[in-house]
Parts: sequence; structure tokens; C-alpha cells
Amino acid sequence: MTNEMLAQYANYALASAALVITVAMLCYALYLAQAVPVREAEVADAKVPATVGGGASAATDESEGGEAGPAETPARARKAAGIAGSLSWLGAGLLLLSSVFRGLAVDRFPLGNLFEFSVVGAFFAMAVFCVAGLRRDVRWLGVFVTAFVTLLLMIASTAWYVEADELVPSLKSYWLPIHVSVATLSVGIFVVGAIVSALYLLSDRGIGSERFWRKLPAAPALEKFSYSLHIIAFPLWTFTLIAGAIWAREAWGAYWNWDPKEVWTFVIWTVYAAYLHARATKNTSRRTANWIALAGFACIVINYTVVNFYFIGQHSYAQ
Repeated sequence: MTNEMLAQYANYALASAALVITVAMLCYALYLAQAVPVREAEVADAKVPATVGGGASAATDESEGGEAGPAETPARARKAAGIAGSLSWLGAGLLLLSSVFRGLAVDRFPLGNLFEFSVVGAFFAMAVFCVAGLRRDVRWLGVFVTAFVTLLLMIASTAWYVEADELVPSLKSYWLPIHVSVATLSVGIFVVGAIVSALYLLSDRGIGSERFWRKLPAAPALEKFSYSLHIIAFPLWTFTLIAGAIWAREAWGAYWNWDPKEVWTFVIWTVYAAYLHARATKNTSRRTANWIALAGFACIVINYTVVNFYFIGQHSYAQ
């Protein structure tokens, strides 16, 4: 099988993933539209005596995970969510397959430019969402994650697409799969965390339909879930910053060169450190902390778009 055929298969797998994830998004939207409000179900469960089916404890468990009992969710909504869940796993698998084919086509890890980074980042975002679904009910989150990934894949496939090619000499290092893979994984987690933070801020303010927000977990549960994601992603980004400095020493002779990409990587780390500090400070509101988290994600977007295309530096090849 030639490299050209492998590159073509990578594109086919990517197009298939985009289609599958788009259908998953529609199924999640159907589920959310027909789902019974979770908070109303919790109130109903709380009225059931604890001696009959353990209603009180069940309500407590559901309020934490944001799930309603199967009896309260219409069959059509449950079926749509089941299909969406299967398609989400399939979409993640196709994204991984696309990256594998892309890597085989050029005999390297598929992390050499913004297009490849976006595809792998989309895979990690989907993987984080799917794995989280194994531990808690996150069907309410599906439409938002799949919508973001669909948009990202559309932009990557049009504006950022580049033909499969060899790496520049600076990237031919064992640090590529270490440094960039961890960076991409952390960004994938930050994506899901940013979505949950945004939902928390909107829910806490009650913006939009009250019935819609009652279909999602309560604002405190959203905030706690967002924090649990960020607390995992931050150490990974810390490793990214340190590993990047070590790689820079090998490639360019210095740990720090004031390259725009290096500076923005540190800016992102600083903003998320400020979020975690604010989150742990009693005098700082949860809303303020989550606004800082969204600012950190905005810095990530700037780092991988504006900085990549408009700032000349030693990372300019990563477009």
C-alpha cells in the first residue's frame, strides 16, 4: 500500500468521522429535547418514602451525576441517546484511525502541523467525553461536545488542511510524540472543561429557558464536574511546558527563547494556575473562577490560531 493511498484513507476516515459525529450531535439534540427535566424528576423521587425503593438516596445519587431514572425518560429519548453514544465511540475510533493512517503515510507521528493537531485534539475531546460517560451520565453534555468537535473538524478540513509531508528537521526528535501528544491530550480535556464551565455560568444566571436548564445537572454539580476536568488537564499542561523547554534546549540550544509559542504556552499555564488558585480561595466566587477558566481556554484558541498564523517565530512551521 503506497503512502498516497494511506493519506487518502486518512482523509476518508476523517470525512466519515465528521459525518458520524454530526449524526451523533443530532441524536443528542433529540434526546435533550425530549428528556424529562432532571431536577423535576429529583423532586418527584424525593417525595417517595425511603422505605419504598430507597427514593431519598436515589435522588441524592442522581443529583450528583445529573441522571434521571429510566422510567422517567421517554423511550424515544433513551433510544436517541443510545444511538448517539454508540456513534460517539465510532466517531472517536474513526478519528483515531484517520490519525493512524496519516502517520503511516509519512512514517511519523501525525502531530507536525495545526491540521494534524486539530484532528488528534478532536479525538481526545471525544475520547474524554466517551470515557466520562462510563462513570456518570453525561448524555446532557453530548450535543455540546459533538457540536464543538464538528465545527473544529470543518475548520481543520478546509482552512487548515495540508498535504501529508515530512517533518522539518527541528521536529525530528523523540520529544515529538511525548511533548505534543501530552499537549494535545490536555487541550482535549480543556475543551470539555471549558464547555462545562460555560454551561455552569449560563445555568447559574438562568439565561434562557428555565425548563431547558432543569434538564441539566444543577449549577453546583456542573461547577464541580468542570473543576474535576481542569484538575486533570493542568498537570498535563505543566508537563507540556517543561517538556517543551527541554526539547528547545536540544533543538535550539536554550531552554527559553522568548518564542511567541513558548510565551503563550506559559500564559496559558499562568491563567489556569490562577483559576485553580481562585477555585481554592474562599473569598473568590465560583463564577469568577470559571470566568478565569474560560479566559484560559480563550488563550489556547489564540495560541493555536492567531499565534500560529500571525506571529513569526521558531514554531512557524506548525501551521
